[in-house]
Amino acid sequence: MIVNPAVIALVGGAAMGGALVAAAAAQGVAVLRGWDLASGSERQLALERRTYLVTTLLGFALAFEVASLFLFVYAADAMAPLFTGAMCAAGSLKAGPWGYPVLILKLVNAVLAGLWLILDRADQLGWDYPLVKVKYAALLLLAPPALAEVALQAAYFAGLRPEVITSCCGSLFGEGGAGFGSDLASLPARPALWGLAAVLAAALGAQAWFVRTGRGAVAAGALAAAALPVGLVAVVSAVSPYVYELPTHHCPFCLLQREYGWIGYPLYGALLLGAVAGAGVALVHPFRGRPSLAEPLPRLQRRLALASIAGLGAFAAISAWKVASSGLRM
Repeated sequence: MIVNPAVIALVGGAAMGGALVAAAAAQGVAVLRGWDLASGSERQLALERRTYLVTTLLGFALAFEVASLFLFVYAADAMAPLFTGAMCAAGSLKAGPWGYPVLILKLVNAVLAGLWLILDRADQLGWDYPLVKVKYAALLLLAPPALAEVALQAAYFAGLRPEVITSCCGSLFGEGGAGFGSDLASLPARPALWGLAAVLAAALGAQAWFVRTGRGAVAAGALAAAALPVGLVAVVSAVSPYVYELPTHHCPFCLLQREYGWIGYPLYGALLLGAVAGAGVALVHPFRGRPSLAEPLPRLQRRLALASIAGLGAFAAISAWKVASSGLRM
């Protein structure tokens, strides 16, 4: 295993987070079986106390899960000089069989963690724990991929060897290469940019409409969620060459390096924020009929919609700025 502070933080944090998720899942089974707020039994009081403690600790664990997505990519980028052929995180992730599966799993888990935290926040707004069973049932679905990530991430770092010869980002995300990254790089730039603009405009319009009228929550959430994959595809196929000012350079990881002002971090962070917050508008919408949530939940939805507008708007602004200011014309 290659050891550096970021790797230690990721492995240690994942181990503690996995333990908390497993404990919370066990608590979730107990909640689903025995929760009865109308009961004043000793069992119910013990459930309420444990639920409050577990939920608080789980909130920190899932917040770390979101942050660890960016820390993982940073660690992979920092390790690139150790592998022959690697120029950025793209090569480091290719140096082991679990690199890209872990990255994909981390992205999925970051989205799921963000949505669960939104569900938990909605539950805290009600005086009668209105969504406690819903959020713990959702946790049982979130736990398996979260625990799988712990194991695969440990396997990835444990299997890394400095003597490994890996691929550079030019071959992984080159138009003439083979693989999913090359397929994305081969997409025409102009249609990709127009498609991105259309999806972002629709998502931003739907969120703004919801803020103004309180209607269209499902459409707003679906469009915001769609912006995440569309945005990632567009970064590879169209936005990144404008940043590098090189039509053959499509790597989504070099954007995270000093030479390009670490522009990838705010770019990807804004996209993730906009997608998750926007999807949260639709996620909590079915629960507006709960008596204790009738008043506070619409306020939460409006705040989520505004956060989505800020995130997607920032992603659109950064992308447009880089395309417009680039010396490249395609």
